[in-house]
Order: sequence, then C-alpha cells, then structure tokens
Amino acid sequence: MKKKHSEAAETAAKLHPFYRGKVQIAPKVPVNSVKDFSVWYTPGVAEPCRIIENDPNMSFEHTNRANTIAVISDGTRVLGLGDIGPLAAMPVMEGKALLFKVLGGVDAVPICIDEKDPDRFIGIVKALEPSFGGINLEDIAQPKCFYILERLRREMEIPVWHDDQQGTAAVTVAGMINAARIVGKPLNEMKIVMLGAGAASTATLRILIMAGVNPEKVIVVDYDGIVSGTTDELKDRYPFTYQLLASTNGEKVRGGLETALRNADAVIAYTAQPGLLKPEHIRLMAHDPIVFAGSNPVPEIWPEDAKAAGARVVATGRSDFPNQINNSLGFPGIFRGALDVRARTITDEMCLEAAKALADYAYSKGLDENHIVPSMDDREVFIEEAVRVALKAIEQGVARLTATEKELRLIATERITYAWKLIETMMESGLIPPMEEADR
Repeated sequence: MKKKHSEAAETAAKLHPFYRGKVQIAPKVPVNSVKDFSVWYTPGVAEPCRIIENDPNMSFEHTNRANTIAVISDGTRVLGLGDIGPLAAMPVMEGKALLFKVLGGVDAVPICIDEKDPDRFIGIVKALEPSFGGINLEDIAQPKCFYILERLRREMEIPVWHDDQQGTAAVTVAGMINAARIVGKPLNEMKIVMLGAGAASTATLRILIMAGVNPEKVIVVDYDGIVSGTTDELKDRYPFTYQLLASTNGEKVRGGLETALRNADAVIAYTAQPGLLKPEHIRLMAHDPIVFAGSNPVPEIWPEDAKAAGARVVATGRSDFPNQINNSLGFPGIFRGALDVRARTITDEMCLEAAKALADYAYSKGLDENHIVPSMDDREVFIEEAVRVALKAIEQGVARLTATEKELRLIATERITYAWKLIETMMESGLIPPMEEADR
C-alpha cells in the first residue's frame, strides 16, 4: 500500500509543475473579432450593469454567478498534513475545483485566505458574496470550523457548505443505509459507535439521526474515552456540538474503546489515527459488524484485517479498496442541485436527500458487501443527486427558482454533459497536452 501511495505522490510532483495547476478560466462567448468586445465589454456592458443595479437578482442572469462557487480555505487542516498554510493548501483547492467542474459542471474558484482569526475570516468570505452563487469551505481546523460554518450559513444569502462536515456526512450516511440493508438490521435498532468527535463525526451523527438512527443507541468515543457526562461538562469540551452529543449514550455507559464496541452493530471512525482499531476490537462487536475506517491514507484498520476478524461490510476512504466513502460522490451533485434552483442555503434535509439518492442509486445497480455506494465513474449518480437536492430545496422554501423534476433533470444533464464534452474536446485538440509529454 505504501508503494502505491508513493508512486502517486511521485507522479503528482512531476505533473503539477508540468501543467502549472489544474484549472483555468475560459471564455463562454464567441469572439470573432475585436469588434465583439463592444458587446462583451464597453460600451455595451454598461446595460447589464444598469439592469443588475435595478434588480440584484439579475446578477444570476447576466453573469456566470449562478454557476460559480468559491472553494475557500485557511490551510489550517489540510488532508492529513495539518496546518500547512494557505499557499501549500492551493493544490488541494485547485483539485477540488477540478472535481466540481468535471463531475458536477460547476465552475469553482480556489481561494486560499491568509487569515486564521475566525471573525476576520468570516468577514472576508461575506465580502465575496456578490461574486459567487455558493461557498465551499475546505480544510479548516476545528473547533473554529463549526463557528465559521454556523455564522456564514446564518448571515449569507447563498449556500455555504463545509465539505469536511456536510459532505463527509452525506456520503457516509449513504454507505450506512446500504450497509444496514446488507446485514438486514434496521437503522433505528442499530448500536453504532462513532470514533472521534470532530467535524466529520458530529456532522455524520446529525444526519444519521435524521435518517432514523436512535441517538440513545449511539456511543461517541474521543481521546478521553466514551463521551458521557452532564450537559455543562459537554459544553465545556464541545461548545458547538454539546447538545448533539448529549443526546447520545442513553445508558450512560462509561469506559474506553473496548467497552463501547462490545455488541456494537457498526463503528464509524474519523480519527486520523491509523491502526487505532485492532482485530480483537472487531471480535467484540455484534454478529455481522459494519466497519467504516475513514482515516486516510492509512485507515484505522486495514479491510483485510477487519474482514478476517468477522466484519461483514468494510468501507474506507481509499480508492484501491471496495466501498470508498469519498466526499467527491457528494459535493458536485449537491451543489449542482442547489445552484440550479439558486438556493439560499444547503440544509441538513438536502444533505440527507443526497445521501438517499446515493444509496438508492447503488441499490438499483445491485448491492453486495463490496458495493454499498456508487463509483465516481457513475456519471448519472450526480444527476440523480442534483435533482433530488433541488426538489428538496424547493419543498423547503429555500430556492429562488422552481422547476419540475423533468426540467431539473434536463438542466443537470446538460450542464454535467457540457463539462465532460469540454474537457474531452480540449484533450482531443491538444489544448490539454497528454500526461506523457511530461516525460519528454
């Protein structure tokens, strides 16, 4: 596994400077001669400016704002690298922008901000609102990521989303819905152990409860052991999520990891602690246990070790194992749906609808222990997500536009197909040179 990871790193180090980044800005309009600039720029451009001044909502009609989001980070928690700063975070944000475009047809601008103070960071993001139809927050350390997301969602009139929270939650819940189908256990009866109380774990817990999981049957384990205590104690330790955590552990079990896992039906781990789970831990669990080991690139337990210890369904964040729980299955389609109806926010209900769309799509293709979520190669799944998310936004009254399911499907299909055709055309024409040229 280490060899494969090192090969990818070596290739990335060679190709990134060859292409000098992964995304660019390209024209959308025809330019046959310099005379056309009189329409696209001065003097003709003054008229759409006047129209927008009189009706700010027309900015979605006369500019690309309706299909443009910002991918924003302060570089304080990048992948498994930690606080590497905004400059070093840029390759990740560019990569995210590439995924948005190719998988969801969404134009995304990577923006790395050199500001660690959460209030000043919030002020900068809010000031960007006139330029974008949505904001994707990325790789921001906790606990400030909770505070930043909460305030921006409340104070901005465009969708603000933290992929490490809501994105991880949507895809994880999709996987858990289908894993429960495989083992034949109702979600509301399952005992689930959450390892970690960070952004990914707590957001996943929130959406799991919305999906039907009984919070009293959930045990959360952090570095101090099982999370259990008075509300005041939880408030001191987890100021942004204490009410959620206080709803768990109905039997007020105390102890450590082994105690929590005894007779558990599932464990979901987002700990950034490779090897935390041992085979003997899996053997403590109930019959046909479900194991989601989300630490990346090295999971909390290797799938083969979990399987040998009795796990029925195992998922990781890696692409070289079955059941990859990858945010990239979520955010392109979710934002596609939110943008297509010009949603003002992305609600938890919209995230749950995306999770159900992912789960239903995988179910329709045939479930087994090694296929509980779709693959990123399944282009249609992003269209399904977009339609379901957009319809939920309309239902909840957070959409500026309304449309039928048929209309939404046509819009999402056209925009996602356009993105694929664009990159294929540029590759075929040589405007994007083949990777082999980097060896010359």
